Amino acid sequence: MVLTGKEGATYAEVFADGRFRVLFGSFTLLVVGDQVKMLALAALVYARTGSPGLSATAYMLGFLPYAVGGMFLLSLADRIRPRALMIVGELVRAVTCLLLAFTGMPVWTMLALVLVTGLFSPVFGAARSALLPELLPGDAFVLARSVLSMTSAGAQIGGLGLGGALLATAGPTGALAATAVLSALSALVLRVGLTDLPARGVRRGGAVGETLRVNRDLLADPGVRGLLLAQWLPVSFLSGAEAVLVPYLGETAGIALAAACVGLAVGNLLAGRFAAPYTRERLAAPLAVLSGVPLLAFAFAPGLAVSGLILLLATAASGACQLGLQRRFVEAAPEQVRGQSFGLVGAGLMTGQAVGAALVGGVSEVVAPHLAITGAGVAVIISGLLLWRHLRP
Repeated sequence: MVLTGKEGATYAEVFADGRFRVLFGSFTLLVVGDQVKMLALAALVYARTGSPGLSATAYMLGFLPYAVGGMFLLSLADRIRPRALMIVGELVRAVTCLLLAFTGMPVWTMLALVLVTGLFSPVFGAARSALLPELLPGDAFVLARSVLSMTSAGAQIGGLGLGGALLATAGPTGALAATAVLSALSALVLRVGLTDLPARGVRRGGAVGETLRVNRDLLADPGVRGLLLAQWLPVSFLSGAEAVLVPYLGETAGIALAAACVGLAVGNLLAGRFAAPYTRERLAAPLAVLSGVPLLAFAFAPGLAVSGLILLLATAASGACQLGLQRRFVEAAPEQVRGQSFGLVGAGLMTGQAVGAALVGGVSEVVAPHLAITGAGVAVIISGLLLWRHLRP
């Protein structure tokens, strides 16, 4: 059954599509593997250097390349067949993990390898995101995005748990080898279970020039630009608040961050399961503002339990808001550059979260951490209000 944008889909209908089940399985392996990989790399760097700073840098290197890759390489997501591109992404990750685990390369060479291979991560992710509306049109696409968001939240927690267990039993080398196996398995799942669809874009010169041109065109379009900012700004400030939890809560911050992941999944589930498509889209604007309101309670310096509840509520509102923007963004972005459009969303989110963490972290150097988190909540509310007309259908 083909669903239009106004008809409501169900999760059962989404999972009834075998192609989506393939994407779902490979995506789960991807998220779990990435968490294990970055945790193992950080542990390996620390074991060799004894430097907490280098270890933290190694962990963050999985996120930094999104800014560069999103600026210069995203057109590849439309110029190359999606199945082939996703398989290459999994194989690159597998080879990278094996090189890190078994070659004994110097630490700086390891970090450079992760940085260079990570430049293509936004391209691989864009290929997957752009494929969803082709396989599942209308509201089924929105629920498919909801499933992947919930999967990401749960797999991050599972990946950290698996990574910790692998580090304890097999060490960093064994954990990296296990990640290579997960990536190879994901590549096999994609090769066997996914249709080899053609590339959607037309080559017009080099990939870098094409990426820069299309990025300019997308950002020059008021409708697309507004929806991009609506997906970037409130989430960036919310992530900035999460980045200050460690200095605020200490070693118990992981519990509050896990609550944030749960909230993201809950928000997606409630909006996807119980809200009609048009209602979901109308709620995007108030939910964007409301996602910052719970953070204001940090002004009273709450303990761990209340902090976890606050984050759960904030991320639930944020997740539901993001879901309400998905169908509109698909319709606003030109179909022939859909891969780059979704890649730009992802690259902007990753970059914005890093900038948000730096900004809120900088504020926490001047004021107490709980007040910096409160300020982040104010920033979320203000950004939601400024973007209100773009958030409304």
